[in-house]
Amino acid sequence: MNYQELGDKILTLVGGRENISGLTHCATRLRFNLKDEGKAQTDTLKKTPGVLGVVVSGGQYQIVIGNDVNHVYKPIAEKCNLAQEGGQKQEGEKKSIGTRLIDTITGIFTPVLPAITAAGMLKAVLSLLVAFHLVNTDASTYQVINFMADAAFYFLPILLANSAAKKFGCNPYLAMMLGGMLLHPNFINMVTASQESGEAIRLFFIPIYNASYSSSVIPIILSIWFMSLVEPIADRISPKPIKFFTKPLITALVAGVAALAVLGPIGYIIASWIAAGVTALNTYVSWLVPMILGGVFPLLVMTGTHYGIIPIGINNRMTTGFDTIVYPANLASNIAQGAATFAVAVKTKKNEVRQVASSAGITAVCGITEPALYGINMRFKTPLISACIGGAVGGLFMGLFTVKNYGGGSPGLMTLPGYIGGDSLRDLMLASIGAVIAFVISFVICFIIYKDEAEEEQIQASPVPAQPAKTEASRTENAGGNGAASSSICAPVKGRLVPLSKVDDPTFAEEILGKGAAIIPENGNFVSPVKGTVQTVFDTKHAVGIVSDTGVEVLIHVGLNTVNLKGQHYEALVKDGDPVDVGTPLLKVDLDAVKAAGYDTITPVIVTNSMDYSDVIAIQEGDVRSGETIVKVL
Repeated sequence: MNYQELGDKILTLVGGRENISGLTHCATRLRFNLKDEGKAQTDTLKKTPGVLGVVVSGGQYQIVIGNDVNHVYKPIAEKCNLAQEGGQKQEGEKKSIGTRLIDTITGIFTPVLPAITAAGMLKAVLSLLVAFHLVNTDASTYQVINFMADAAFYFLPILLANSAAKKFGCNPYLAMMLGGMLLHPNFINMVTASQESGEAIRLFFIPIYNASYSSSVIPIILSIWFMSLVEPIADRISPKPIKFFTKPLITALVAGVAALAVLGPIGYIIASWIAAGVTALNTYVSWLVPMILGGVFPLLVMTGTHYGIIPIGINNRMTTGFDTIVYPANLASNIAQGAATFAVAVKTKKNEVRQVASSAGITAVCGITEPALYGINMRFKTPLISACIGGAVGGLFMGLFTVKNYGGGSPGLMTLPGYIGGDSLRDLMLASIGAVIAFVISFVICFIIYKDEAEEEQIQASPVPAQPAKTEASRTENAGGNGAASSSICAPVKGRLVPLSKVDDPTFAEEILGKGAAIIPENGNFVSPVKGTVQTVFDTKHAVGIVSDTGVEVLIHVGLNTVNLKGQHYEALVKDGDPVDVGTPLLKVDLDAVKAAGYDTITPVIVTNSMDYSDVIAIQEGDVRSGETIVKVL
C-alpha cells in the first residue's frame, strides 16, 4: 500500500486541508474534526481501497483504516501541519453537549493510550516473571521494571495535561507545568504532614485541600480546561512590551491556585464518587454492567464512542488499583468478535471472504476489532449479532466472579497478563475462562446462523422493478406465484423514498436494527404503514413501534438524534396498545421546527425482526405518497 497516495486521496476527499480543524488517530482510525462535514465525499471514501469504513459520530469524522493507520496519518498531518494530540482549537462549531463531551474525552485520552498500554504490559511482564519465580520482589530487577511501569501511571496528570492543552487550545508546556504542581514532591510532603498534624495548608488566606493527585485523571482535565479560559484573558490584559513575561505569569499563578484550591479537589471528589459507585456495583450487582458492556461494545466501537467509556476503567485502576467493569467486558467483547469472524472464515465458501475473515479474526482476538467489525461483522450482520451475544455472556461471567484487570492495554489475548495481580493467578484464570466462554458461544451461534449472501447478491444484481401504488387491500399476496407469502409496508408519510444506506447514521445505514427504507418527509402528518397494534410510542414521541397482524415488527423513527428534543415539536396521536389500520394517524410533527433545531428529519422505516423472514426488499427510490407500498417482506 502506498501510504502517501492514500493519505493524499483521503485529504482531498475530506475537503482539503482548509476544511480540517483537528486530526488525531487511535489504533485503527483517523479522527478528523471538519469545519464542514458536508464537503467530505463519504460515499467515495467508503469505496477507496485501503479504507475499511467511515463513521460520523461524537463530533468527529472517523475514517477506519486498520492497523496501518499511523502510516496513513503521517503524510496527512505533515501537509496540514497538525499535531497528533489534537490539532487546532475549533471555532464556531455548533454541537450538542454530549457530542462535544465525547469529542473532548476522545481527543484527550487517545494520544496517551500508547503510554498507558506500555505501562500495563510492563506490569504484566513483571507479574509473569514473579509468578514463575524468575524474579524476586526484593531484587533490584523487580524494583527497576516496577518503577519503569509506574512512571506512566504516576505522571499520568502530566501526560493528560499535554493532550488536554492541545484539545482545549492552550499552551501545552504551561499545562504540563500545572500537572507538575499537582505532583511536586514538596506538595506531597506538605499534604502528608497536614494529614498527620491536622493543620491545614494555606496559600495566604486560601485553604489547600489535602489530596494526592498522582495517577489521577479528572483533576488535571478540569484544571487545564480552566487554564484555557485564563490564558486568553491574560493575553488581553498583559501590556504588549512585557507580554512575554506577564502572560505566562498570570496564567500559571491563577490556574495553579485554582487547581490546588478548587478544581483539583472537585476532580478528586468526583473520582472518589465514581470509585464508590464501582464498589457498590461490585457489591450488589457485579454482573450487570459487564454483561451490558460486553454486549454493546461493538456498537460503541462502531460509532467511536467507546473512548468515552475507557476513562472510567482507567479511573477505576487509578483509584482502587483494578478495574472490574470496562476492561473485563471489553475483553469478552473483543474475543467474541474475533470468534464470530473465525466462524465466517470456517463456514464461507468464498475465498475473498475467508481471507479477510481469517486475518481480521486474528487481529480482533489480539485486541483490535475494527477490521473484523467493518470487514465482516457489520457487512454480514449475523456475525455481529453472534458477537454481541457471546460478549454479553462472557461479560456476565466476568461480572459474576468480579474479575479484576490490573494492567489495561487493548483488551485481548496479548493483554491477558494484565489480569495478574494480588496474591494469586485467580483473575488471570477467570479472565481466560471468560474469554473462552465468549469465544465458544459467539463461534457456535455464528456458525449456525451465518449463510453466504448468494440470494441477496442475486437480488441486488437484479433490482426489483418499481411497483404501482398499493394499499392495505393488497398487503398480503403470493410472491412471484411460487406460494411464498409476502407482506407490504406502506409509506407512513408523503415524501421521497431513499435507501437506508443514505441515512446519515450507521445504526440505520448498516441495517443494525433491521432492513427497510427511509423517507425524506414533505409534511409532518405520519400515519400507520400497516394494519396491526401499536407496540410502543416512545416517551419522546420521535418514534413509534407497530406489530402488524402478520407479525411484522415495524419501527417508524422520525428524524435522526431527535430523541434529544425530548418530545418538543412532536404530538402523539396514538398510545401503546391501540389498534391501527393503514393510514391511521400516528404522529403530528412540526418539521420546520425540528430542522430549525438542527436535526435531520429523514425517517427510517425499519423491520426490526428482519431475521424472521427470507428477505426484506425496498422498492426503488422516488417520490411516494402515504399508503403506497415501499417495502416487501418475504
